[in-house]
Amino acid sequence: MLVVVCGPPGTGKTTVASRIADRAGGTLLRTDTVRKELVAQPSYTDRETERTYDALYDRARDRVANGEDVVLDGTFRRQRYRDRARELSADRDAAFELVRVTCPSPVVRERIAARDGDASDADFDVHLTVRDSFEPLERDHRRVDNGGSLARTRRQVDEFLRDEGLVDGADGGETSVDGGDDPDADVEGSGPPA
Repeated sequence: MLVVVCGPPGTGKTTVASRIADRAGGTLLRTDTVRKELVAQPSYTDRETERTYDALYDRARDRVANGEDVVLDGTFRRQRYRDRARELSADRDAAFELVRVTCPSPVVRERIAARDGDASDADFDVHLTVRDSFEPLERDHRRVDNGGSLARTRRQVDEFLRDEGLVDGADGGETSVDGGDDPDADVEGSGPPA
């Protein structure tokens, strides 16, 4: 299986993609990390972005060919990037899933300001630029609204995984992870999903 988790910077793609990879037993590949492995000081040119996605697809292709589940985390703001991922999965007879992460801009602004040690260099202005230039999704996809609590985001991801048959229904309990009996409570000290 190949899952693409897309959306503008700061919406919480990595939170969602990590949850999917962890729960489904897959490998997480991030464009932010791949780019910095390729270029010590990224300039975010179109050429650099193409190189980053090429390397991301190469890594995913090898893993999917070996029967691994792979989760790709990046903006995927251009339809052509999403199409290439879908073609990669089809070439390997692997299932393909597309997840778009959304989050209200005021929450994104707070989360980007609070980032510490993240691989992403995107600031709020980059979020706005990507959001405003994000090409419409042209296929069925799952939307995860990451504007609320971490517990709520996790429930949405777990529901997606159950709906797609990637985890069984009995494996979806979150009480011990979410912090007690309140299903809307955040884990104490975990901070907002970013």
